[in-house]
This record gives sequence, C-alpha cells and structure tokens, in this order.
Amino acid sequence: MARAVVAIVGRPNVGKSTLFNRLVGERVAIVEDLPGTTRDRIYATADWRGREFALVDTGGLDDPKAGAMEAAVRAQAETAIDEADVVLFIVDAKTGILPVEHDVADRLRRSRKPVLIVANKSDSWRGEAQAAEFYALGLGDVHTVSALQGTGTGDLLDAVVAALPQEEVAEEDYAAKVAIIGRPNVGKSSFLNTLVGSERAVVSEIPGTTRDTVDTAIERDGKRILLVDTAGIRRRGSIAHGIEQYALLRTVRAIERADVAILLIDALEGIVDQDVHNAGYALEAGVGLVLAINKWDAVDRGMETTERFRADVAREFHFAPWMTSHFTSAKSGRNVPETLADAVRVVESRHTHVSTADLHRILVDAIGSHPPPTVRGKEVRFHHVTQADARLPTFVFFVDRPDLVHFSYQRYLENKLRERFPFPGTPIKLQFRGARD
Repeated sequence: MARAVVAIVGRPNVGKSTLFNRLVGERVAIVEDLPGTTRDRIYATADWRGREFALVDTGGLDDPKAGAMEAAVRAQAETAIDEADVVLFIVDAKTGILPVEHDVADRLRRSRKPVLIVANKSDSWRGEAQAAEFYALGLGDVHTVSALQGTGTGDLLDAVVAALPQEEVAEEDYAAKVAIIGRPNVGKSSFLNTLVGSERAVVSEIPGTTRDTVDTAIERDGKRILLVDTAGIRRRGSIAHGIEQYALLRTVRAIERADVAILLIDALEGIVDQDVHNAGYALEAGVGLVLAINKWDAVDRGMETTERFRADVAREFHFAPWMTSHFTSAKSGRNVPETLADAVRVVESRHTHVSTADLHRILVDAIGSHPPPTVRGKEVRFHHVTQADARLPTFVFFVDRPDLVHFSYQRYLENKLRERFPFPGTPIKLQFRGARD
C-alpha cells in the first residue's frame, strides 16, 4: 500500500527545511540514516500515531532564478496541489504576509486538496499574535510552530494525520509494480519502450522530457506487471523552478506505489552522487532495488572496464550490498528483459516468510558467535524474535534495553539473517522492542 505524500511549500527563508528536519527527527527512528545516501536529504518517511506518510521538502516559491514570478508561482503551486495528498504551506510569522503568498493561497484555496497553513518562527506570544494575520489567506486555521525550538510541531502532526486520506484498499492485482527511476537522459523511456515493444513513452535526447509518470501494464510469463516510468531526478540545486521543481515529488509518489525500483545509471558518465541519492529514495520508501547500468553498448566493454564498473558499484552503493545489477542497453535490448525478470524475482523474495523457529535458531547462533557488547556496564539481553506482517521484510527483536543495541550489532544481525535467507534485491527492516512490549 502506497503511503500518502505530504509536500512542504513556501517562499525561501521561512524555515521549510528546518521544519522538515524537525518533523522527521521527532519520530522514533522509523528509517535509519543510510550512510552515503542522506546528504541534501529532501525526502523521508515520517510516522505519527501509527500512520506513515512520505514527507517532501521543496525549493522556495519566489526564488529569483525561477524567471517570471507569476509563472513560477502558478506552476509550482498547481503541481504541488496535483501531486501531494496534503500540502503544508509554510509562512513566516515575523515578516507577515507577502504578495507572493496571496497568489499561492488563492490557488490552494480553490483546490480540493487539504492545505495546512503553518506560521513558523512563532517563538513567543508576539509571534503567535502576528500569526493571526494569516487567517486573511482564507485557508482555515493557522498552526503556529517554532521549527527551531520544536514547539507546536506535535499539534501540527496531529492535524497532518487527520488530513491524510483514508488508507486505500489494494490496487488491481499485479505480480509486481516496477518503478523505473534515474537521472534525466539515462534512457528510462527507451528502457520502458523496449520492455513494452512499442513507443509507449515519448523518447527524446532532451533531458527531462518525461515530466509525468506513465503507467504501463504488460504481461510476462503469465504474470501481470505494472511499469511506471518517472520524471528524471536531478540534484536539488539544479532543479529548475516551475514544473520540474516537483519532478522529485512525482518520482517519490511513483516509488511509493511500487514494489521494486529499477535504477538506471549512465555507463558513459559513470556513477555520480545523484545516482547514490536516487538509490536512497528507493531505500527510504522500503522498496526493492535493481541496478541497470545502461548505454553499455556505447562503452568499451572489455574485462577491465567491466571489473572497474563492478568495483565502482560495490564502493558507491556499499550501503546496499544485496542489490543486484545488470549491464544493459535500452537501444539494443541487451539484458533489458533479464533486468525486469530480476525485479520480479525481488518482489517474490519480499514475500518470503521465515518461521519463528528458524529465527530463534539464527538469533541463538548469532549471540553465541558474537554476544552483544555491554554498554556503560549494562548487558543487552535478547529474548525473542519474530517476523512482522509488513510492506517489506520486517523482523522484531524483543530485548531488555532496545535503546542500547548499537547500530553495528544491528547490522551484524541483519547479515546473519541474510546468510540464511538472502532476500536478494530488497532492504529488510529490524525493529527492537522492550521485552515486555
């Protein structure tokens, strides 16, 4: 089931990113930081009162680099409305309403999407008094917060959860839902067309041609598969304002709807930082991941080049050693069907259920080989482990002091699990609860 998407919008310097970090940081470690994937992080999974949702930070609405002010405001506001389930419109309680905010509020007010106006920097009674001015925007109640100090954010999250749409029933049954993701111009549309066997998506050498997601249903080996082609993800600093500002938001929604993502990278350019970030978006959503090193037909495919690429993949994606990879060419069709077949196998592996008896044996063996280290003289004792019913493989460990289970020992337990049950191509989640929970 896809999580709802909450977008944070507003002009520059109102504290959008600070609020984003505060809302993500206050939840109880729903998603662990992944080394190598969290720099310039603008997408995260949040959890409040048992409801998960995807939180997306965005650029400033009136950045002068955007070009014509009215066009930029219109494009960004309308796209945010279209793609998000709930919009948080952040304003500055200290500076009051600016003209650009009237323009944005006018479009938000006419929409049918829930909009919460958030007056940030309400650090004192004076700030709360100033925030009353924003009722003039006609968007309902004004939620006063201080993202820096954290005041008011709990009430804000209550309002967010109340505004989220009801969790949807399962969509039409598919053996796998596959999102095709990657930077602009790495060949995503050509990759999809090769799989479909027709010009289903517009193919162009112009980066960013695909701005909308395009769902395509196909059948392979008697299995129905849903393919989602997505807008290319760019580094935050290079995202043009207007429609492409929300290409990330659209891609996030596509990933949230998928079971597995095929991440395309450009063999001619090699692995760049944004490829690593894109893998992080998939892991943040808890979906499976398959790497496709595309345009392999255009490089020197000698043994030395192949081994160099494999070494680069192992180094740059070290946080996902379970990820499988393929050298592909969307142009010639090389390894494209095989990559899809691998993605389907990843989805099947995500449904693997490990019996409690097997988990207990793995835990006993792991502790026997390497007992958990004591912390400040306190022992960490494990009592039980079971697999939870969740979107991705999730294992719950019951332990005396869950807060003292070091990250390195969590990784050790994950490695022990994967030795017996590899779960190829998919992240797995470990939860640690008090023995009496």
